[in-house]
Amino acid sequence: MDQTTTYTPALPRVDAAHPHGQYSTVAKIFHWVTAVLMLVALSFGFVIKYIKDEPKMVFYAIHESAGLTILMVALARLAWRFMSPPPPMHESIPAPMRRAAAAVHHALYAILIIQPILGFVATNAWGFPMQDATAYLGLINIPAVIGETPWLARILSTIHTILGYTLVVLLAAHIGGAVYHHALRRDGTLMRML
Repeated sequence: MDQTTTYTPALPRVDAAHPHGQYSTVAKIFHWVTAVLMLVALSFGFVIKYIKDEPKMVFYAIHESAGLTILMVALARLAWRFMSPPPPMHESIPAPMRRAAAAVHHALYAILIIQPILGFVATNAWGFPMQDATAYLGLINIPAVIGETPWLARILSTIHTILGYTLVVLLAAHIGGAVYHHALRRDGTLMRML
């Protein structure tokens, strides 16, 4: 009697701690670097208006450098995501949760790209290019893309502020969702990024 066995190849990045797969090491690094940079950019961004005199420029320099670094990391992260797609969500996760997660992720990516650009152009429009005291990482002068234009600076700054608060809400949803999946559903979603 001829017995044949069916060979099923293992899914990529699956092990005992990650039975439903996990993100690649590079994707994890991008994720956690982005998280740290956002913590820096947001915390400095929200307190700048309360800082007086000379230290204010240091806060701007740190905030702007973190923001532009976020932009570069987000673009690299998107490129990596196309080259190395994440593991699919487990089939036990309901469709509405999948859609909500996708919406939050897409919105986060969009803001991580748009927000630094808006901030950079707004700074230029206020007449403060990233040069000298506010050079990128304190070292690299970046030429202004627009001259001093106060009316445009006000509009861009308002949008930048609104997106900053929107980012906080999205981050709360993202973190809350990860905690919910880990603590209540226990479906391994959080483990994909650890």
